[in-house]
Amino acid sequence: MCRAGCQLTRLNLNPHAIMPSIKLIISALFIALTLFSSAHAQLPAITPSPSTTNLNAPRFDYKKALKTSQQAIGNKLSNHRFMTSTGDVLFMQELRGKPLIISLVYTSCFHTCPMTTRNLAKVVEKAKEALGDQTFNVALIGFDVANDTPSTMRYFGRQHDVNGDGWKLLSTDQATRDLLIKELGFLYFPSIRGFDHLVQSTIVDADGIIYRQVYGEVFDIPLLIEPLKELVFGQPSSVKTLLSNMVNRVKLFCTTYDPVRDTYNFDYSLFIGILIGFSIIASGIVFIVRGWKRTTR
Repeated sequence: MCRAGCQLTRLNLNPHAIMPSIKLIISALFIALTLFSSAHAQLPAITPSPSTTNLNAPRFDYKKALKTSQQAIGNKLSNHRFMTSTGDVLFMQELRGKPLIISLVYTSCFHTCPMTTRNLAKVVEKAKEALGDQTFNVALIGFDVANDTPSTMRYFGRQHDVNGDGWKLLSTDQATRDLLIKELGFLYFPSIRGFDHLVQSTIVDADGIIYRQVYGEVFDIPLLIEPLKELVFGQPSSVKTLLSNMVNRVKLFCTTYDPVRDTYNFDYSLFIGILIGFSIIASGIVFIVRGWKRTTR
């Protein structure tokens, strides 16, 4: 035991035995530090993105966007050229003759545009129930012209179930887009989220003139349906008969919103009240005329 222990002690304390190992370790550390310094020196300098450092770049201003949007009311839309989701050419002129709802989206949006579109689809269904299936059109237009192609618009429409009758999923080129958003009073700015813009649905009358702007991802249905109702029932048409125009006037006053059911109904009581009022007025006129005739005899 003593011999083995003495040999072990001599081995541990022998400097000539451990020097080669120390030199090897030091050499390895030196080589590693040299390689790390060389690699670090070759790394490119990381500079902030110009989009995040350019303080002079235009930014979204809600008040300015709202003012621009409101100032667009009364503008007449040009005969813009679009591509449908099936690849066909469609001109704005082809959408004239009945009211039109325009919603601008970009298909790479993952939150605001999908939510806006889904809510718009729900309100449009309620509007069809109240006003009729074929009384107006809806155009969903992609303003990110580099990515909103007919195929991506078609996919976007399938995702959010807006491929039904009356819906137009449209793409266009940059020049047309720029003129269209100017006429609509629509402002947008690139951002780290995609695009910042005012969420608006534009209601256009049968002649292509902007009639009303509706704002928000989710909004109360009367905000959209009331102006639509005014356009569908309230504007006399030269191509309709006098009786049709009179019926539409009755529908205008008798189609009312039920806040409990969150839907529109035709209120027969109003119609009956109108008939009774008309009958009383007519009877009064007859009575006055007869009385006047008797006094003149």
